[in-house]
Amino acid sequence: MNTILNFMKRNYKILSLILIASLMLWSFIPKQKGDPEKDKLLLELLTYVIEKGHYSPAEINDDFSKSLYKEYLIALDPTKRFFLKSDIVEFSEYETELDDQIKNKDLTFFNLTYSRLKQRIEESKNYYKSILSQPFDFNVDEEFNSDYEKAPYATSITELKEKWRKQMKLSVLSSLTARLKLEEDIKNGVVKAKKDSLGSKKAEKPIDNTPKTFEQIEKETRESSLKSMNEYFELIDDVKRDEWFSIFVNSIAERFDPHTSYFAPEEKERFDVSMSGKFFGIGARLQKKNDFTEITELISGGPAWRGKELEVGDIFLKVAQGDKDPVDVVGMKIDDVVKKIKGPKGTEVRLTVKKTDGTIKVITLIRDEIEIEETYLKSSIVEKNGLKYGVIYLPKFYIDFENADSRDAGKDMAIEVERLKKAGVNGIVLDVRDDGGGSLKTVVDIAGLFIEQGPIVQIKSATGKKEVLSDRDKKIQWEGPLVVMINNFSASASEILAAAIQDYKRGVIIGSKQSYGKGTVQNIIDLNQFVRNSTIGDLGALKTTTQKFYRINGGSTQLEGVSSDVVMPDKYSYIKMGERDIDNAMPWDKIDAADYSVWNKPNSISTAIANSKIRLAENNQFKLIDENAKWINERSEDYVYNLQIDKFKSEQKLLEETSKKYKSVLDYKNQLTFNSLPYENELMKTDLALKEKRQRWHESLAKDIYVDEALNVLSDLQTKEIAKKTNVTLKKKDKLVKS
Repeated sequence: MNTILNFMKRNYKILSLILIASLMLWSFIPKQKGDPEKDKLLLELLTYVIEKGHYSPAEINDDFSKSLYKEYLIALDPTKRFFLKSDIVEFSEYETELDDQIKNKDLTFFNLTYSRLKQRIEESKNYYKSILSQPFDFNVDEEFNSDYEKAPYATSITELKEKWRKQMKLSVLSSLTARLKLEEDIKNGVVKAKKDSLGSKKAEKPIDNTPKTFEQIEKETRESSLKSMNEYFELIDDVKRDEWFSIFVNSIAERFDPHTSYFAPEEKERFDVSMSGKFFGIGARLQKKNDFTEITELISGGPAWRGKELEVGDIFLKVAQGDKDPVDVVGMKIDDVVKKIKGPKGTEVRLTVKKTDGTIKVITLIRDEIEIEETYLKSSIVEKNGLKYGVIYLPKFYIDFENADSRDAGKDMAIEVERLKKAGVNGIVLDVRDDGGGSLKTVVDIAGLFIEQGPIVQIKSATGKKEVLSDRDKKIQWEGPLVVMINNFSASASEILAAAIQDYKRGVIIGSKQSYGKGTVQNIIDLNQFVRNSTIGDLGALKTTTQKFYRINGGSTQLEGVSSDVVMPDKYSYIKMGERDIDNAMPWDKIDAADYSVWNKPNSISTAIANSKIRLAENNQFKLIDENAKWINERSEDYVYNLQIDKFKSEQKLLEETSKKYKSVLDYKNQLTFNSLPYENELMKTDLALKEKRQRWHESLAKDIYVDEALNVLSDLQTKEIAKKTNVTLKKKDKLVKS
């Protein structure tokens, strides 16, 4: 989970000491150019900063070396389809030497693995092309085991080619059976054949109803697989040496703990965008398609969206900055194309594009600040059993570290809660499922909206010093019933919020048995600040674990996460995927509790929890979800596929028949109608893209059994006073209608 809870600008003393010491070491780096010198400097900076600033740095010794060796090779070749056993034997000479190489800035092992990987990648291009040039014999009774972790490396080129053959055969067989089924459905009139587009809005091939032979379909499937593999290797060829070195550096960093990692310059920029939800550009999402860069989506409100000249499917041919000469971007790596299109607010970019109808057009746009709407929280209103409720979805605890006046999750949550209050809701569901965390400041601000004042989270540094972060505002934004929804992927800041609400007995936590279990704090450290008088280039940044955080009751969320008050089964219930399942995760511990008082206003939490557990025990849909989760766990441990077509079909048919049993899990509907708030309805009159996104979200809410139960819990949380007020209001409304 790439979750940052603090930032370098908080100026922790330990990081200041690192900076002072490092300036003494690297103030006068010679002006050298070339990747090796930059790599050595990066290696030295990385280990120095981690050892001095990490909460609990591991000793760089032979054990560290062995662990690094193993994880790095997995990162380079996870499916073991490039390296040979002989390569591994050669590499193994360095298994216990990497600690010394790191300390000595020795790049021998990296250079060896990098050059060998490039060689093996180049060789493998011939393997798949040769394999896919001939029809497969699907009558041969053979199997392929996809358990790459336990699979041995190939002992020869012949054995490696055989591994590639089986991998390609499985890929083709999987697509082939689907195509054969479609052809059969077309023949039987179950589905209609589609027209084939020629890449133009006007020109389309007429429908050909002539039945295709097995041989034709098999050939088409192989050609499709060949195209996919060619595109895959084009992406690999685009990976530069410094990006491969980033993999090596990250393998080192992640040996300290799962959340310490290196950001190359481009990755740091992407991280900043993900945290703030903003960037400067034209507002278009792009993808690589062969040698071309194609638009896949226009972001609402951006210059491209406002200009109405660019469309999804348009291809970039050239990019020019203002009145400068255009640069050809065909064949250019997509990250480099993005760099040329992005730029400061108010600057001009001229784009030469090939339109979807084949025409060539030059489009001029003025760059602007782009807000990625999916980053930000959103809310909806729903009525159930005569009461009105609000549902707020928070995808992450976002913040713009560079601009204190910019929007953040805390500010937006306060605004949205106030809007829901004005709309007259009787309870709020706060959904932080799949929320990997974010800013520590925003989680304190958000938790403070639901309590009078008091501690929210405790933080401990490596020195043992404890800091308590508190809500000091006596104002309570929302006093009514509150439910917080979590799942296995709710991490870090999400866990702090859920834990605080639970410890204060302020609301009910419902969802997976446990949240993710990330209880550590990271800082982003710009590595460029440690080097002066150098033209060596951008060194990127380091995310390193500097602190651990604890609940206000003293317990850590590390490994254990937050346990739901009401446990609802989900499809991942039996699959290992939390922090507790990572080999080098930091341990659980506890500290003294903070001084706090539980919520003293009337509520019905114990009753609501008890009622929910009874409903879950009697709900056949949840029983089916739990049964499905067990089946998914069993399937996750089955790695063997039969490559004989009839047996493969039989196995797939059995899986399909079993999965049909669980189809109703996806078909569930709670029969509720979710609506946007008035301010958003106004926006959607002109923003059709936003309207479509909200419609899709509301449709998903209407199929969400977990939201349905969250609303049931809200209903049970209604106190006698609230229920009495609600009944009076309903009677008044009823009287007005009758009159």
